[in-house]
Amino acid sequence: MLLNEKEEQFDDPLTVQINKYADRCINNSCIDPNLYDKFDVKRGLRDRNTGKGVLTGLTEIGDVHSYETIDGKVVPVEGKLFYRGIDVEDIVHGFLKENRFGFEEVTYLLLFGELPSEKRLANFNKVLAEYRTLPPSFVRDIIMKATSRDMMNLLARSVLSLYSWDENPDDTSIPNVLRQSLSLIARVPLISVYGYQAHRHYHHGDNLYIINPDVNLSTAENILRLLRPDSSYTELEAKILDLALVLHAEHGGGNNSTFTDHVVSSSGTDTYSAIAAALCSLKGPKHGGANIKVKHMFDHMKETINDWNDDDEIKNYLNALLEKRIFDQSGLIYGIGHAVYAISDPRAKLLKTFTKDLAAEKNRLDEFALYQNVERLAPEVISKAHKRQKSVGANVDFYSGFVYSMLGLPDGLYTPMFASARMAGWCAHRIEELINAGKIIRPAYKNVAKKAVYVPLDKR
Repeated sequence: MLLNEKEEQFDDPLTVQINKYADRCINNSCIDPNLYDKFDVKRGLRDRNTGKGVLTGLTEIGDVHSYETIDGKVVPVEGKLFYRGIDVEDIVHGFLKENRFGFEEVTYLLLFGELPSEKRLANFNKVLAEYRTLPPSFVRDIIMKATSRDMMNLLARSVLSLYSWDENPDDTSIPNVLRQSLSLIARVPLISVYGYQAHRHYHHGDNLYIINPDVNLSTAENILRLLRPDSSYTELEAKILDLALVLHAEHGGGNNSTFTDHVVSSSGTDTYSAIAAALCSLKGPKHGGANIKVKHMFDHMKETINDWNDDDEIKNYLNALLEKRIFDQSGLIYGIGHAVYAISDPRAKLLKTFTKDLAAEKNRLDEFALYQNVERLAPEVISKAHKRQKSVGANVDFYSGFVYSMLGLPDGLYTPMFASARMAGWCAHRIEELINAGKIIRPAYKNVAKKAVYVPLDKR
């Protein structure tokens, strides 16, 4: 219902008028929630009865496996993640066994659909190294002159700005899109770190460090080199950051940001617009910001709990979270459970394996023990509170925030690190969308508004 004309004060301050307009928006935009059931609307493109996503496309890039059909029944199983049909656990164990970095190899696999030979991987690393630079004056004009309080905002804006430095930005042929993709995969980590350095300098008075990347180093090594004033890091630090990049590189076509990439790419637009849209999706706290929430939750937990090894005290804290009595009153235990994985997240298991070693190096094993205690106790607390049989486990965000904290990454770079990794998956999906030349993605929305008549202005 609109505000009464007599209540309207056009000499009100602008903020007061905006609030009144907002009330109108709310009052006239609320849809009866019962209508979603009546018309069988798959909210969030998920089937409420099965919990599965609505099938909207096909892909060969990534696959999440969490259920099996046995004797006609859908049974939850230990989670598996596949890149181009290969189990991620096998990929990780493969490059670690040979004492190599894995992100570049995974990027090659996602883009080209096959594992590279030693010679091809070496050449691919050289190609990425050549692209690991920014256009002249880009740091000064785009990153330093218009700093942002949110690094994801800066990333999206910077990616869109790269359009202006591209001599052939709108060509959607595969060779040109691949060129653009490789440049973005190489450049986004640089933009992330440089953007943070500029933010700290202009908003907090820190010294400004703009360090050039080293062509002989991996993506993970260069991130640490650029981030730290002395450019130093240990081998373990670089290896675990590389592992985090590998585990975040791809997660199927149905996650919000990758689906956004598909939707925008289906319109025929340029690469920079499609990837910027994916970045804007990832910026949302329901998608890319979960590991920050986990870290902040544990920061609060460490201040609240006296004995980090007291199961009863930890359970009381977790119950208080679920009852919306503490922390952010969301009713969530961040880092526990996943929309797709039913029992376990393979990424969390892999990351946890190396988290203990890093915690030992950083003298933070007591915190690692707290994480383990919460991981062990949270499923039981959730099961009792919600009276359900479904098992839940830790997801990748549970340990990634702790890892980033031990690496000295500031909170503002957590989601950009996610984006730096997922750039490989986004670019692979964009290329897949263009190659298969699908129709523009245009799902249906049913209009449930009542018909109304137009009323002349002098009679309203």
